[in-house]
Amino acid sequence: MTDLTKLQTFSADRITAPLRNLTFRRIWLASLLSNLGILIQCVGAAWAMTQMTTSADKVALVQTALTLPVMLIAMPAGAIADMYDRCIVALVSLGITLASGTALTIFAWLNLVTPNVLLALCFAVGSGMALMGPAWQSSIPEQVPAEALPSAIALDVISYNIARSVGPALGGIAVATAGAVAAFALNALLYLPLILALSMWKRIPAPSRLPPERLSRAIVSGVRYIIHSPAIKVVLARSMVTGVIGGAVIALMPLVARDLLHGGAQSYGILLSAFGLGAVIGALSITEIRKRMSGEAAIRACALTMGGTVAAVAMSREPVLTATALVLAGAVWMITWVLFGIAVQLSAPRWVAGRSLAAYQAASSGGVAVGSWGWGNLTDVVGVNTALLVSVGLMLASPLLGLWLRMPRISARDEEAEVLTDPTVRLALTGRSGPLVVEIEYRVLQENARAFHNVMQEVQLARQRNGAFGWSIARDIADPELWTERYHCPTWLDYLRQRNRSTQSERATEQQAIAFHVDPNPVRVRRMLERPFGSSSDDTPNRGIAEVPPAIKATQAARKRGLFGAGSWR
Repeated sequence: MTDLTKLQTFSADRITAPLRNLTFRRIWLASLLSNLGILIQCVGAAWAMTQMTTSADKVALVQTALTLPVMLIAMPAGAIADMYDRCIVALVSLGITLASGTALTIFAWLNLVTPNVLLALCFAVGSGMALMGPAWQSSIPEQVPAEALPSAIALDVISYNIARSVGPALGGIAVATAGAVAAFALNALLYLPLILALSMWKRIPAPSRLPPERLSRAIVSGVRYIIHSPAIKVVLARSMVTGVIGGAVIALMPLVARDLLHGGAQSYGILLSAFGLGAVIGALSITEIRKRMSGEAAIRACALTMGGTVAAVAMSREPVLTATALVLAGAVWMITWVLFGIAVQLSAPRWVAGRSLAAYQAASSGGVAVGSWGWGNLTDVVGVNTALLVSVGLMLASPLLGLWLRMPRISARDEEAEVLTDPTVRLALTGRSGPLVVEIEYRVLQENARAFHNVMQEVQLARQRNGAFGWSIARDIADPELWTERYHCPTWLDYLRQRNRSTQSERATEQQAIAFHVDPNPVRVRRMLERPFGSSSDDTPNRGIAEVPPAIKATQAARKRGLFGAGSWR
């Protein structure tokens, strides 16, 4: 490695490298203020609930109300972020959040806040942030070079946790001196700098040769990608489990301050600040951790450490000891989530980045939301101390998940491959013509059959991730060297999207399969329009060409009912 390469690598690895970009720096600083406001509001809302009710589940539901929207609207939010200008989507989302925060301030000022009103408006604030999350996070790669992306992701987390280390203390002071209404008002005001920063971002969207998908189809495409992406599925499963079992200490922290330490709003703010300070320390160390440990080893170490620190919180009655344990808990908690976030960002290509991040947010926030509700109900039955100790036992056992769901090894983002030219077409088609059937013939030596079949399993996942369905691979029984790959795409436009969504590694896998082909002629590709006559009421070129005879209609209906065995009629 040359000195210049070493210098470039060192520069890219530094956590502050993305801040050299003006747009990222401006939005990051504004988001820091916005996150500060969110944390101040969280303190105000949680403490206001403790003053209105003694029910532990109601207190825990504040956290649920703020995080549940992420689980409920994540995929539509991710699809919208991938379909439209991400800057505009983020501004609309902030408008929703600002309106909700302002309404909460007015209601509190007029003394009209009840537990249900508080939960409803917290849910509305959470909905705006849930809509913004995928748009902002998936736009980070547009603002920084690829080698600085892990540091930018870590800085995004650091922004929230710097606010967590300061915001709760400010929130506790605001609530103690001027009531919850002051916390709500501060939150509403601190959205304004981020709105201004996003308005100043002149984003240049990447041009697309094809029209955007409909929202419903875009959601389906995102779900299909995740289902057929083993790396992302592992991260989603591990993050949901971590959110459910590890979120107890966050959800029950107001009760830790009130019942275990016998403190007030200011004590609660100090505990949250300690947790946030630890989170900043953990996020700042993420570069070094990624160098020294694999993702799986780091996640296991964090789970075991988290279990030990939560046990200390459960047993402690001294504020200093509790705060010290929370600093360490915050550090390993944030290291865990940064590692999960980096894994998702680097696993998802740009075309589905918003939907993949939305699914990750849904899994993690949904886990925290469901867990908060469960821990609140358990606390009503067994008390804060016992509930935290149950969480400790589950955290200590969670590394066993790595035996079945091992964290993927990912070092760099898999970029999209070059755009392919459209195939030659001599049949009149519209974008909605379909379904389209694609058949690809390979001639493979019999001694290479097993190796070829193994490669084709990877090709199958790539095709299905990018939009194909009904995939199969068949071998000619009369000519064992002849293999036929077959799959469907719903429409002509879907096929054009599917063939150009491949990443560089997926394209390399396809080339690896083609390398088994031994015929002097190229691999043969057939693209066929299924049901070419009258297949769609919107398919103008095909309309009125021919009427399907009654006998054929009867055969189609019988096939749909399964009367003709294993065949399918699509």
